[in-house]
Amino acid sequence: MKRSVLFAVLLFAGSLVYADEPKGFRADLLGQIEYVQKQIADLENAIPDKKMTWRPAKGVRSISEVYMHVVFANYLLAKFAGVELPADVMLPAMNEMTKAEAAVTNKKEIADRLQKSFEFLKTSIKNMSDEDLEKPVTFFGQETNVRGMLLTAFAHHHEHLGQSIAYARMNGIVPPWTAAQQAEMEKAAKK
Repeated sequence: MKRSVLFAVLLFAGSLVYADEPKGFRADLLGQIEYVQKQIADLENAIPDKKMTWRPAKGVRSISEVYMHVVFANYLLAKFAGVELPADVMLPAMNEMTKAEAAVTNKKEIADRLQKSFEFLKTSIKNMSDEDLEKPVTFFGQETNVRGMLLTAFAHHHEHLGQSIAYARMNGIVPPWTAAQQAEMEKAAKK
């Protein structure tokens, strides 16, 4: 009898843990954000310190500015969705964004800020309900809902991942996942 009660309690407790896990759109989006976050972090890690301020032309974001742009965007997107920002996060005014993006060039600080901003965005999405996704928002003058805005955020991540890949390649840096694939192919070819 005691085993049956214990089993029932454990089963019920386990179902509570899984009941809160996002499903559907939010689960898919979180999986995709995890993937792009890892690529962005791996690529940022592969860039040498001395290259962080490199830019392909005058008036174009530098490598560090691209990463800081992603940091600010992660917080801004959550804010547009109605999520309260952490007390220690201060977003610059839109007309000050370029200056704020240029203010941080230290790799370690950028990596830390990227990690924190992605974790905050993912936690914000996890805490949203399906009803929250339907809430209307005005996003840079466009009428949409939270789900539509999050899709735009996902595209934004990939836009700047692509930009970062191009910047890395222009500096002779092979993206780490590509280098790993190439090494596997060379190893397989030698067999």
